[in-house]
Order: sequence, then C-alpha cells, then structure tokens
Amino acid sequence: MAIFLVFGATGGTGKHFVEICLARGHQVRALARIPEKLSPRENLQITQGSISETEKFEDLVKGVDYIVCFLGDGKAQQVAKINTTFCKQLIPVMRKHNVKRFLYQAGALTSHYETPLPAYLWVVRHTLASSMNGQHLDNEGVIHYLYKDCPDIEWIVHRAAILSSGPSKGTLKRSATKIGIGSFVDAAMYSFVIVQDASAVHTCDLSTYE
Repeated sequence: MAIFLVFGATGGTGKHFVEICLARGHQVRALARIPEKLSPRENLQITQGSISETEKFEDLVKGVDYIVCFLGDGKAQQVAKINTTFCKQLIPVMRKHNVKRFLYQAGALTSHYETPLPAYLWVVRHTLASSMNGQHLDNEGVIHYLYKDCPDIEWIVHRAAILSSGPSKGTLKRSATKIGIGSFVDAAMYSFVIVQDASAVHTCDLSTYE
C-alpha cells in the first residue's frame, strides 16, 4: 500500500485519481479548498486549505510515496504564475522529507523545455485557446524550474489534452509526439500508472490512445 498526496483532488482529473487509488487499497492525502467536494471514507485524509497555505505542506508531505499535481486556475494564472510559485515552495519540503516522486499535469499546448510548439499547436494556443495562455505560461515556468533546479527530484510532467468529462475512451500511453484527446478518467488512470513508472522520470511527454 502506497500513500499518495494529491493537489487538485476535487478537479476533473484529480477526483478520478483519488477514486482509482482508493479502489486499489492505497492511502490518499488531499488538500482541498472545499473539503465537502470529497466524500469522507477509509484511507482518505482531507486537509482544508489552498496551495498558498505553505505551512500545511510539512504534515501533508511527510511520509508519502508519491505527490501528484492537477492544479489549474485559468483566471488566476492570467495574472501570476501561481503553480510555479507553488512548486518552488513544495520541492524543498519534499527534499526535507526525502520524498522523490512528483507528477505534474500540464496541457498539450504547453511547450516542452526549451522546445517550441509545432506550428499547428502554436496557432491553436494563440487563437482558439488564447484565453488559457496564462495557464500554459505558468506550466512552462514549472517545467523550466524542474529541468533547471530539480535533478534530484524524480519528476514527471504529463502534457495532457483533455476535452471530455465522459466515460473512458481507452488506455492512454506516453508519446513524445502524438496527442490523444482524452477524458478526465483516462488521464487519471494514465497518471496513476505513469507516476509509478521509473522509465517516465524526467520526461515531459504527451499521451495518446493505444
């Protein structure tokens, strides 16, 4: 049995991830601004709060095996890189408690480290998805920080393309170049598998359906 710490546990991917972990007998710790969005049950520890309450990180991080992050606030990220700041505050606490494995979910329109987006994705990002550009800039800040300052952390970035809250469409697999338009439940299962996959450490890949 492993212990997973989930940030963004009440969101589209996060709530499915929590269910997947609990169904397999694992323990879950979750930080939630509105704890009532999660149903209390065995093996689920819910802490009320937000990622700005850094004083809560110590108790949350100590003793966990995996940390996963499904955070996204498009409005707030238009004006500040809140996830980048969060990661810079979380990682030192991980180091203090010798927690190594960290998964961060970004978006498919977020560019890889020091690599421009393909032209067609750049066009989509700056036209149809322009309202979310702040979110992608924040994600890129996180990726830059992980690559430059966190070689000792076993980080994994999933650049997910999620447009459906419906049922499973199949199994997502890691891909450097191909994009599968996924559902939240499939992204959650992918995250559950990939965060435990040592071969995915220090990758920043997309995902596509098998």
